[in-house]
Amino acid sequence: MNQVIIIAKGLDIFSDLSIFFEKRNISIIKPNENNGLPDLSTISLSGLSIETIICSSEYEKHLGGQEKLLSFARENKIKKIITIEEDKNSDDYSIQNELGGAFKRLTFNDIFSKNTKEIIYHSCINNISYSAGDEKTFELLSLARRVALTDVTVFINGPTGSGKEVLANYLHENSPRKEEPFVAVNCAAIPENMLEAILFGHEKGAFTGASYANKGIFRAADKGTLLLDEISEMPLSLQAKLLRVLQEKKVTPVGGQRDIEIDVRVLATSNRDMVTEVKQSRFREDLYYRLNVFPLQTKNLKDRKDDIFPITLKILDKHCKEKNIPVMTVDAQQVILNHNWPGNVRELENTLQRALVLCDGDKIDKTAIMIDKSLNNMSSDGQVENFIDTYNFA
Repeated sequence: MNQVIIIAKGLDIFSDLSIFFEKRNISIIKPNENNGLPDLSTISLSGLSIETIICSSEYEKHLGGQEKLLSFARENKIKKIITIEEDKNSDDYSIQNELGGAFKRLTFNDIFSKNTKEIIYHSCINNISYSAGDEKTFELLSLARRVALTDVTVFINGPTGSGKEVLANYLHENSPRKEEPFVAVNCAAIPENMLEAILFGHEKGAFTGASYANKGIFRAADKGTLLLDEISEMPLSLQAKLLRVLQEKKVTPVGGQRDIEIDVRVLATSNRDMVTEVKQSRFREDLYYRLNVFPLQTKNLKDRKDDIFPITLKILDKHCKEKNIPVMTVDAQQVILNHNWPGNVRELENTLQRALVLCDGDKIDKTAIMIDKSLNNMSSDGQVENFIDTYNFA
């Protein structure tokens, strides 16, 4: 669990922020306070691993400036510092990155506005693996954390681009295997004649071009987690061999004569209706039941609108590590929220990357939001009819 220090003095949003963070599985540490502002020297962090310290800009000034906060962070191995200020004369909000994003200054016109807590949260937590704001998504993540503590096989089903691999990584990060490898293999991206060797390994000389031995993906993930992405694309001939590996927890490299024991937690994903795949004999029924021990389902972005702004913040932060994150105006936010996103998160990220190129300085307004209409503009042969008309400016 991530842990965050929030210094309450001078921070009117402290109570609301604490509740918001705890709902997202973040542990809040409130330092002891004497009369007036707390002194950092009174904070004991013995035995604690702290991700971030949050304080008001007023508190930073009380300490004597940025260097005091940086020194405290270095001494206690804190990864990030966030200062918060309310300025009625400012724009809706601004995010100023310093020191490669390790020090962030957040300024809000209204500290209690709708998205303030979301902006603070996404600014302060390093490597948020699954951004969420929708209640159903929180339920999914809560369930995922529970199943993560076990070793059962999980099957994640959902539309393309809806975050299946991200959820798989979230399971790994919350599991007892989190310090071990997380290995993902896309079953649809590997040639059929190479998939067995890539999964189970091969001996030197096992086939033409095998000039050296390779231990394979399963053994590479030993003690950790293996994600079989888009497993519905796996050929039937290999499904039987995979079933045997899952049942016996042993692999036999191509060209090898002996079984090798493995200790791997297996996750699988697909964007297909697996019941239909089984009924039409495109996927083995016994393998499906072996994988589908604990099913999880991701949804289209249009069905979880409250996730869009949190995901937007994460994407903008990802692409603005060395510079200030542009403010997204209210009209730009409305364009983002009102689009259906048929390409889900991947389409959203493409749109935001274009917005970063087109935006005017430190502000993204609706004129920088260029929506890709190609999915709605296909001819019968699947070609985009008019490239000029592919994009629509809001």
